[in-house]
Amino acid sequence: MRVVVADDAMLIREGLTRLLRDAGVTVVGKASNADELLRHVALGQPDVAVVDVRMPPDYGEEGLHAAERIRAEHPSVAVLLLSQYVNVRYATRLLEEHPRHVGYLLKERVSDIAVLLDALHRLVEGECVIDPTIVAQLFGKPRVDTALAALSAREREVLGLIAEGHSNPGIAEKLVVSIKTVESHVHQIFQKLELPETRARDRRVLAVLKFLRG
Repeated sequence: MRVVVADDAMLIREGLTRLLRDAGVTVVGKASNADELLRHVALGQPDVAVVDVRMPPDYGEEGLHAAERIRAEHPSVAVLLLSQYVNVRYATRLLEEHPRHVGYLLKERVSDIAVLLDALHRLVEGECVIDPTIVAQLFGKPRVDTALAALSAREREVLGLIAEGHSNPGIAEKLVVSIKTVESHVHQIFQKLELPETRARDRRVLAVLKFLRG
């Protein structure tokens, strides 16, 4: 796997690079700002760009804007957004425009190399990955969407795990149930959310978007 790492903080940038290289990942570029990031993506042809949301010069949403350009101009390159703070809007905005190969994790999460590698592999495969902290906060909020309100407690739990990027076997392992049981829950989720018949992976992304918007 080929990766570009973009973060204005040298310690984080170098730390992520070291973690990834020690795990056998090829880091083809390191960037401290959005312009450097875009150059490295164009020249290095990575599989994934790991991007800090807030970058120079204004430390606003430069990383998010760069991520949107990467997904639009280099559709084969996945993007993993990193942030110190929970902001559902970042994840929703990027997923609405480019609903595959996109992830959003808190920086504290990626210090665990197993979590980081799992997220990167899922993104390369076309899935979306949302930080569990965001999922937990969303579950704690009142729901306006009647379709989401119609989900059972177990179905909401399964949907939350889908949002975190878990596969059906992974969900079955976490919930200590059979894969067939998980598949049944997923089918019910698709039905209750009135998602169109399409590829299973795309329906999973659409379900996550419903969840984020709700």
